Amino acid sequence: MKIGKILINSFLISLCLAQNLTFASISGNVKKEEINGKNQIVDSKTGQGIDRATVSIPTENYRTITDPDGTFEITKPIEKKSILSVEKEGYRPFSITIDKNSLQTPLKIGIEETKAGDMTLENSLCHLGDNMFSSTSANSFEFQAQSAGTFYTKTFKLEKPKAGDRKVLIIGSIIGLDTKEAKSLGQNNVATAYSSPTEVFFNGQKIGELKINGDNQLIDIPTQLIRANNELTIKTGKNLFQRNYVDYDDIEIMNIRIETR
Repeated sequence: MKIGKILINSFLISLCLAQNLTFASISGNVKKEEINGKNQIVDSKTGQGIDRATVSIPTENYRTITDPDGTFEITKPIEKKSILSVEKEGYRPFSITIDKNSLQTPLKIGIEETKAGDMTLENSLCHLGDNMFSSTSANSFEFQAQSAGTFYTKTFKLEKPKAGDRKVLIIGSIIGLDTKEAKSLGQNNVATAYSSPTEVFFNGQKIGELKINGDNQLIDIPTQLIRANNELTIKTGKNLFQRNYVDYDDIEIMNIRIETR
């Protein structure tokens, strides 16, 4: 799926209410700064560089480790839009969408320390869909992995948040959405069709929708839905203009996690 215009340093927020639950969709991109001409991973609270953080670009089979001051280089040319992931023990996993344009100036990426109640459900790249997509579909030429199916599901244990806290689901990065909203932002070149949003279910109840491509999208998990044993399901959308057969939207997601706020 091709993404045309990238919104830097901005948030896109869409809220809707269904079944007395609040749905939220948030997307943003990392701040870019000059760091002595190098990319850098820093502690978001202290601003100090983080040594030996793992930086990877799964679709490019690229992986590197930060230097003692948190700096790193991407020595492989990045021509297409790709997901860059950052991992470091003791810190929340983080990912952003990059391309050759976003790498023209160095990146400064702040990551947060892990907090009590945090849980990583999936830190690998996951391709959902039916492996049937057109060249005008958003980011189609970036897809490398074969589809794992039309939905992702995970079972896990989770404690209810303490009074005053809440649990939120974070989708680190998502590319490939061909929704009406993504089309309106120039994130694909499909002329006459679009797909339904990707739907997110928690213990069988729909808690949110993903309508635009981007990074660090947040969905609140209603406390009343949390049990001792839980199940998260993410279902990709369908082409709303295809009547002869079911045509699933092909997407790729990475870094699915739950945080306590």
